[in-house]
Amino acid sequence: SPRPSEIDNKTMVPVLTSKQASQLPVNEVTCVLQADLQYGLTHSEVTRRRAYHGWNEFDINEEEPLWRKYISQFKDPLIMLLLASAVISVLMRQFDDAISITVAIIIVVTVAFVQEYRSEKSLEELGKLVPPECHCVREGHLERMLARELVPGDTVCLSVGERVPADLRLFEVYLQWSSLTGETTPCSKSTSHQPTNNDITSRSNVAFMGTLVRCGKAKGIVIGTGENSEFGEVFKMMQAEEAPKTPLQKSMDLLGKQLSLYSFGIIGVIMLVGWLQGKHLLDMFTIGVSLAVAAIPEGLPIVVTVTLALGVMRMVKKRAIVKKLPIVETLGCCNVICSDKTGTLTKNEMTVTHLFTADGLHVEVTGVGYNGAGEVLLHGEEIHGFSNTSVSKIVEAGCICNDAVIRNNTLMGRPTEGALIALAMKMGLEGQQQEYVRLEENPFSSEQKWMAVRCVHRTQQDQPGVYYMKGAYEQVIRFCSYYHSKGTTLPLNHQQRKLYQQQKSYMGSSGLRVLAFASGSEMGNLSFLGLVGIIDPPRSGVKEAVGTLISSGVAIKMITGDSQETAVSIAGRLGIYTKGSQSLSGEEVDQMDLRQLSQMVPRIVVFYRASPRHKLKIVKSLQNIGAVVAMTGDGVNDAVALKAADIGVAMGQTGTDVCKEAADMILVDDDFQTILSAIEEGKGIYNNIKNFVRFQLSTSIAALTLISLATLMNFPNPLNAMQILWINIIMDGPPAQSLGVEPVDKDVIRKPPRNVRDSILTRSLLVKVLVSALVIVCGTLFVFWRELQDNLITPRDTTMTFTCFVFFDMFNALSSRSQTRMVHEMGLCSNKMFCYAVLGSIMGQLAVIYFPPLQSVFQTESLSIFDLLFLVGLTSSVCVVSEAIKWVERWRGERRTTVAEEDSFHHV
Repeated sequence: SPRPSEIDNKTMVPVLTSKQASQLPVNEVTCVLQADLQYGLTHSEVTRRRAYHGWNEFDINEEEPLWRKYISQFKDPLIMLLLASAVISVLMRQFDDAISITVAIIIVVTVAFVQEYRSEKSLEELGKLVPPECHCVREGHLERMLARELVPGDTVCLSVGERVPADLRLFEVYLQWSSLTGETTPCSKSTSHQPTNNDITSRSNVAFMGTLVRCGKAKGIVIGTGENSEFGEVFKMMQAEEAPKTPLQKSMDLLGKQLSLYSFGIIGVIMLVGWLQGKHLLDMFTIGVSLAVAAIPEGLPIVVTVTLALGVMRMVKKRAIVKKLPIVETLGCCNVICSDKTGTLTKNEMTVTHLFTADGLHVEVTGVGYNGAGEVLLHGEEIHGFSNTSVSKIVEAGCICNDAVIRNNTLMGRPTEGALIALAMKMGLEGQQQEYVRLEENPFSSEQKWMAVRCVHRTQQDQPGVYYMKGAYEQVIRFCSYYHSKGTTLPLNHQQRKLYQQQKSYMGSSGLRVLAFASGSEMGNLSFLGLVGIIDPPRSGVKEAVGTLISSGVAIKMITGDSQETAVSIAGRLGIYTKGSQSLSGEEVDQMDLRQLSQMVPRIVVFYRASPRHKLKIVKSLQNIGAVVAMTGDGVNDAVALKAADIGVAMGQTGTDVCKEAADMILVDDDFQTILSAIEEGKGIYNNIKNFVRFQLSTSIAALTLISLATLMNFPNPLNAMQILWINIIMDGPPAQSLGVEPVDKDVIRKPPRNVRDSILTRSLLVKVLVSALVIVCGTLFVFWRELQDNLITPRDTTMTFTCFVFFDMFNALSSRSQTRMVHEMGLCSNKMFCYAVLGSIMGQLAVIYFPPLQSVFQTESLSIFDLLFLVGLTSSVCVVSEAIKWVERWRGERRTTVAEEDSFHHV
């Protein structure tokens, strides 16, 4: 019976530490936890236990309160300088200025706080995109559920590649079971109880939360969840580590610092010259600091982060989960995709369509899906049960040498194995799976390409057992010395091997995945039973996606474990393998060194009979010749290649936890078309960041240049401190941020991949920035000069100049929405957030001009409708000039040969 110390007295909910569980036999652990290993817990009991233990997750309670985050914004040196000028204004009894500056500070700080808060929240959301799952027994049924739903006492089943969802006391280990304990060396696990000290590595019968199953299978009972697990103890001691900045963010930081240095230098000169000209020192100081706040693009890195994070959230809707922000940038540079065939290019809905027996019979199979609907036909006659020994032997071997289960037409296991169970169901032989007891197992791996089991019939458990084997023909035939013919075994000769090889090639060239089967009492002397052809049809839309990618300069390479005939047939149907294309086997990859493979790899489009270790070599060879590589994978052994690739892509449905952890991106539906969508989105996001940079830099440069020229020409200041700060709010605020969510241009996918070494500030972008800044400065100075004809500066003069600059900003933002498309091509309302942002900014500007309380703060006065129409007409010139530049660039581009042919990597 349970010990009193191991049960909570008030709720009678059992509690057990990993140390205690390790020392107790399995039956005592089960007793203490009041659990049933086979039936599992009831749903009502799970609810009761969860009320006590909570969810199986970690709760970060010590989050910095919002008010403290808000106050921290005031620590910015520029804000502190503005506060100083407000204090000086109070001391000099200039209360209007003090109030105005304080209001401006609050607005600027609030905008910065909201931006930073959005950035943090967006990044937090990314962490929730890949919830871990597990297999758990509840009320007698094996269910797939979220790991957070586990409670102590649950029975959990583990298999290769999965992450351990909670601390488990193991009670069944089928093979050597390994996990990572912080060392890279795997450690074996057992089920027997053992005396233990405080060293957790000595508890070999406990699987700890967060570790990975490297090989084998196991079952365990949950003993610790969430913060009560051993990992939970570590978590309590961990400090939240800040995510590293992306290369783009770093370049934006550097750009911001460089602009800050230039700005401070120019502002220092402005203040010095103004003071020497006899202007009031406090006024010059306040304007200088305000100009620093406006001109220095401190919001640049934050808006880049927000834009990247929002783009990632949009990708989720397209069924692609990007785990690491830098990958968004890399997606636009990707020029080679190495893709698995099964499940990515094809549906992974396996159906047996053809059998070829060792004695030469051809059998057709009808029906699709993981069910018993369909017939097995020999010469048009249906075969059922054991009516034909040659056929039933193959079906029996496929059923026994199998880990899959079909329940209520739902497959639990590998699709290939599911197809074999469905075949057995069509012949009424699915019960054979339960008739045999498995004594030994050599599991399938993508390296060895075969699986074998040693089994004994339930009624003959004193017998040594029979071996059943399935796998690639080349591997299985190596273990065969005989072949099965009409109930007898005959020696395998050269003529028979040649026949089987021809038949395998014929079935493979029809696009079928071919499996060979054998059985016998000794592994080295098995009897060959025959071949099974399994169809895995290509996914709809993949051929079109492949065509689009190839035409835009992205090479597609298919990597598969299938035979050459099957691989080339499928690749040909998808448009990957065309006349002149070449294929290479995994064996040939092994024989080449990296330099030789790098010379060959541009011409190869299909790698057949390849395993995960070949993937790493293929990635390295492509990177050697300057390619930016995306690599897909789903198995444990794919993890290394995914890490090495520029973009590691894991399968969401068939991928193991190890694989998903190593990947940068996860395809939720395992669909190749999703990669196309992700690349499209990646290019679009990068373009949007360029649009934002163009807008902010041109406004910054224009503001600095305007004040500099006015000071050097000994004009009165065209803008006061409050007006400059208002311009900063527009520049860093909603209009600027709305450029980051501009819808992706439909033609962007057809543009060639970007060179990864290219700076975001290209020559073309710099020209547009400088031209826009020049137009804004000239137009604003013209208005100021026109209003200053009487040589006296009045509120009307600064209002006209101020409004002129703001309207210029709005038209500049409109033109900055795209670097290539005209405004009329984009449509004014295609980006609703931009429309709302600009409308809000214009309404704010009108309030500043016409609302009396704000007039006194900003020192403005009302303008006539004719003044506003004049300003709209003049300020639209920046948009007209920008559109003209786009037209000239397009015209020159049409005259040139396409960039795709001149640029990088189209022969790969």
